[in-house]
Amino acid sequence: MGLRLPFAAFSLVLLIVFPPLLLDAKTLKRDMKALNEIKASLGWRVVYAWVGDDPCGDGDLPPWSGVTCSTQGDYRVVTELEVYAVSIVGPFPTAVTNLLDLTRLDLHNNKLTGPIPPQIGRLKRLKMLNLRWNKLQDVIPPEIGELKSLTHLHLSFNSFKGEIPKELANLPELRYLYLQENRLVGRIPPELGTLQNLRHLDVGNNHLVGTIRELIRIEGCFPALRNLYLNNNYLTGGIPAQLASLSKLEILYLSYNKMSGIVPLGLSHIPRLTYLYLDHNQFSGRIPDAFYKHPFLKDMVY
Repeated sequence: MGLRLPFAAFSLVLLIVFPPLLLDAKTLKRDMKALNEIKASLGWRVVYAWVGDDPCGDGDLPPWSGVTCSTQGDYRVVTELEVYAVSIVGPFPTAVTNLLDLTRLDLHNNKLTGPIPPQIGRLKRLKMLNLRWNKLQDVIPPEIGELKSLTHLHLSFNSFKGEIPKELANLPELRYLYLQENRLVGRIPPELGTLQNLRHLDVGNNHLVGTIRELIRIEGCFPALRNLYLNNNYLTGGIPAQLASLSKLEILYLSYNKMSGIVPLGLSHIPRLTYLYLDHNQFSGRIPDAFYKHPFLKDMVY
């Protein structure tokens, strides 16, 4: 005859082994409030798929479209918000900055306006921030430099003005930095060269000034950089021989600036240089023959 536990005792075992909140984890109220504020304030076109009050799903209702949740402790929290290419109109929703467990925020290709609020610096777990192809304005908030886990930062194709904040150099994990097609002015902070993991830097099509020599003045700068886009700005001066120290460089795009001088032979010694664009500057002299013999160089415009 099998051993039978009284119902009360059996229930007690369940409560000990599987606490109620683990059996049916509830979404953190902070995150529910933030997403519902966003839903109410912007009238996003995605709201037809945002059914119910719980963005992580409730009973028979699925999670809201573009919302990813995970269980942390006794609660479910919002870890990803990806709502892009749906013609969202209106200011950047400040309530997003209350989603403190976000690792991915992707609102690209919408019609968001106004500034990024400084409260963006609260999202300490954020790894990817993608706001490209919007109508965002004002300066890039230096508080983005507080997002120590950030690996991808996409702010291109907006209307940001002012200077590139040097605080972006405080992002130790940053690999991809896209700032092209804005209205940025001033010099590119040489502090960016201290980013040990940065592979891609694109600041093309802005109003930037200064020289490449200033950009790479820090010894050992840009050790992982593969792609460097500085095109369509107002850079002056020559190409310094030290640029050849960026040994992992594959793409160098300097077209449409006001640069001058000769093209240094040392550039041809960058082992995996694949694309080199130097046109529409004021360079003088011939391109060294060594470039035409480079084993990896596929395209060069001078």
